[in-house]
Amino acid sequence: MSSQGDSNGQTPPAHVAIIMDGNGRWAKARGLPRIAGHRKGAEAVRRTVEAARSLGVAYVTLFSFSSENWARPLSEVTELMALLRFYLRSEIAELHKSGVRLRVVGDRSRLSADIVQLVESGEATTAGNTVLTLILALSYGSRQEIVEAARSLARQAVACEVRPEDIDESRFSATLWTAGVPDPDLVIRTSGEQRLSNFLLWQSAYAELVFIDRLWPDFTRRDLEEAIQEFHRRERRYGASVGTR
Repeated sequence: MSSQGDSNGQTPPAHVAIIMDGNGRWAKARGLPRIAGHRKGAEAVRRTVEAARSLGVAYVTLFSFSSENWARPLSEVTELMALLRFYLRSEIAELHKSGVRLRVVGDRSRLSADIVQLVESGEATTAGNTVLTLILALSYGSRQEIVEAARSLARQAVACEVRPEDIDESRFSATLWTAGVPDPDLVIRTSGEQRLSNFLLWQSAYAELVFIDRLWPDFTRRDLEEAIQEFHRRERRYGASVGTR
């Protein structure tokens, strides 16, 4: 696992999660259709994954398509799915070459069969890579994830596979879509908005939140570096008093 650290020699956060916001506004400001912003946003994804890899970040989770995004106009959803297909077909080889493992979390039942096949193929191809794990939150909603985990544990309890009193935070976390992935240390949101928007609600309980005014298509390596520098300026106490951790 890479651990180069940032320009100040500090160990980077192990897991950075990003809410990629502002594609539509970027396009509107330029008199372009929304899909142009999404295409430009895909370029920012490539830059960010490469920057995170070179900085030694171990996990990057990108909020790619939310469960609420299905309510957007059909034409936009269709264009987004076409862009997703293109990304999966064109980027897997490069991710694999760079030692990046792909993982997708979310409700796959709403995705078309060919996209699910591309996802599964990409995950299988890159499964052995260890430099960085790229997690795409796709058709993802944190409340749905939590409800699905609760249902799963309820079914196990009814089947006498687990006792209710044995259900703790660790077991619950292991039932989420993100099972096996460490909680994010840093959550970044672009475009100036300051909310989580149903993204990694359980997992981000103790994450540092950094909000950036820049729209996602304009996000650069320098923006990531500055967010990580801000992360290092924070004192992370996990609810404990100063000096106890």
